[in-house]
Amino acid sequence: MPVNETLAQYSDWSYASAVVIYVLAMAFYLVEQALTKTKRQAARELATVGGGSETADGAPTTLVVQRSPRADRIGRMGMALNILGVLLHATAVLTRGLATGRVPWGNMYEYGSAVCLVAVVGWLFLAKKFDLRRLSVFVLLPIVLLLFLGGTVLYTPAAPVQPALQSYWLAIHVTAVSIASGLLLLPGVASVMYLFRAAYEKDGKFAGFAVRLPSADKLDRLAYRVTIVGFPLFTFAVIAGAIWAESAWGRFWGWDPKETCAFVAWVIYAVYLHARATAGWRGNRAAVINILGFAAMVFNLFFINLVTSGLHSYAGVA
Repeated sequence: MPVNETLAQYSDWSYASAVVIYVLAMAFYLVEQALTKTKRQAARELATVGGGSETADGAPTTLVVQRSPRADRIGRMGMALNILGVLLHATAVLTRGLATGRVPWGNMYEYGSAVCLVAVVGWLFLAKKFDLRRLSVFVLLPIVLLLFLGGTVLYTPAAPVQPALQSYWLAIHVTAVSIASGLLLLPGVASVMYLFRAAYEKDGKFAGFAVRLPSADKLDRLAYRVTIVGFPLFTFAVIAGAIWAESAWGRFWGWDPKETCAFVAWVIYAVYLHARATAGWRGNRAAVINILGFAAMVFNLFFINLVTSGLHSYAGVA
């Protein structure tokens, strides 16, 4: 099927516009953070929150967050821009698929775009449901960086996929990987924020920054619940990839660099879920394991194809 160059051009324009809008949304979120003040307030019990101190008369105090109506308004404007960015991003993915007449994740550029779209859509749902807008700038930061990398270093013009990828397994395997990878980006960010908040609640560290974050318990539960959803999808994607590999290459598993990195990431997340369910390994230890899984996923998503060569290198897909 010939490529529709007009739709392909619209896709590229939408992609670039989405990145710009995401950056603007980040700017609004940062202004909201800057306008959100903290102050010390008398507390009945000092032990309830880390970072407390005493007033001159010895009464215990603790830091509290004060979000002004102006800060809230700017934050809502950032969320509106975020939604506009998602619409443009989805348009870029859809028009790329229509232009090529196939699923729009047949190379690294398209695949990265799909993963980031899943991550942003998933985040908007979580931010709305659990009132987590204050974390949006930290979620958008790695997504914007990955989109910028995809749109520059990894950009590929719209074209039909190579014969080896002309299989229904492309839609099954890579779709599952895209959804799972996009979801698993979110608990990684939540776990990083958890470490800051936990340090604040325990020792009062990073008070000016961490006090604006949700509670450590909330961040821990968020990371765990999203991982519970993403991990089975990732497991299915690995199994589907092995079945496709047997059909295409005559073996289920060959320790190709991308296969190996995917397996390492799978093991890390399995260890995290086990650690999170074990009382002695909850908290900081589990969060660090989840962050390692996040790093492994990002490395496998983008960088493994840039630094190694293997059976996946011809397509750049997971």
